[in-house]
Amino acid sequence: MLDLKRQYASIKDDVAAAVERVLTTQYFIGGPELEAFERESAAYLGVRASLGCASGTDALWLALAAAGVQPGDRVITSAFTFFASASSITRCGAIPVFADDDPATLNLDPAAVEKLLAGSQSVRAVMPVHLYGQCADMDAFNALAKQHDIAIIEDAAQAFGASWSGKNAGALGRAGAFSFYPTKNLSAYGDGGAVSTDDEDLADHVRRLRNHGSRHRYYHEEIGWNSRLDALQAAVLRIKLQHIDRWNLQRREVAAKYDALLRDSGLVKSGALTVDAQAPIGLLQTRPEAFHIYHQYVVRAFRRDELRAYLTERAIGTEIYYPVPLHLQQSFAYLGYKLGDLPVSEAAARDLLALPIFPELRDDEQQRVVAVISEFYSR
Repeated sequence: MLDLKRQYASIKDDVAAAVERVLTTQYFIGGPELEAFERESAAYLGVRASLGCASGTDALWLALAAAGVQPGDRVITSAFTFFASASSITRCGAIPVFADDDPATLNLDPAAVEKLLAGSQSVRAVMPVHLYGQCADMDAFNALAKQHDIAIIEDAAQAFGASWSGKNAGALGRAGAFSFYPTKNLSAYGDGGAVSTDDEDLADHVRRLRNHGSRHRYYHEEIGWNSRLDALQAAVLRIKLQHIDRWNLQRREVAAKYDALLRDSGLVKSGALTVDAQAPIGLLQTRPEAFHIYHQYVVRAFRRDELRAYLTERAIGTEIYYPVPLHLQQSFAYLGYKLGDLPVSEAAARDLLALPIFPELRDDEQQRVVAVISEFYSR
């Protein structure tokens, strides 16, 4: 699925120098490396502030809490996403409300969200997820924000460098949340995250919350958390930030190659939102406003689990993102959702398969992946 060693080989000397710089200063928490990364990432994203924290999960919670989400509030998000999108809401004491997705992109459906907003007075925020590296329809969500006076918090964990109508993910809502987990397209050598925002008051609130609710040492204005991005991770991220545009373009090239190979294989029916024996592979769509950075390359697959087993037997890595939509997770049973409530998310959980993708993936490796998929369906 992912070979991080290939990326490391191309930057290891620069990374070693950056790490040595930190070790020489012995400044591990905060300090000049973090401050520089925050400046550089904010400039890249086109926002006033980018604030490092301990993880993408913490970034979501910090953004929600700093935006004023309180216990008892409702926050609408997708059911087809990683668990942290919803657990961050409950960490605020708020109630996650799940909406279904656009079947073409699997991003949160603005029409489904609008219906939920019309029926509730206690929704404080909406959290669109930029799934797999494609931005959700932020024009529609920002229009809903104005109409209903709610905050839009972007879950941009998979979308560093993605954009919508020329504006970067993380600069499209009230705040954005990024993850730098090692599998992400911009990744640290450990956990890490960041909150991005143009709202200076929100940024100041995040700074307090990530430091035990304290602006000045030993004086605590509120109960916060210990959520800091350490200097070693910031130093590594500063090196990788210099390459992220090139790596994202390479990801797009890999995705375009997959699209062409799969279409040429005869396995794909153009425009199909379902898969069957006649058209066993379905491609997700990219909106024209979106600059997709393909954190993952994901297809719909007929007999998905059998195909995955066949690929695994032939040493081809795959992953399922995600096998159980959040509204059907045991931990959210108290919310009262049942099978059939969100059919698009449920179908995606049954059909989707992520194929190997990273910037250094070779053409011959992609050709083998598609050849083995074709072999499976031709048996």
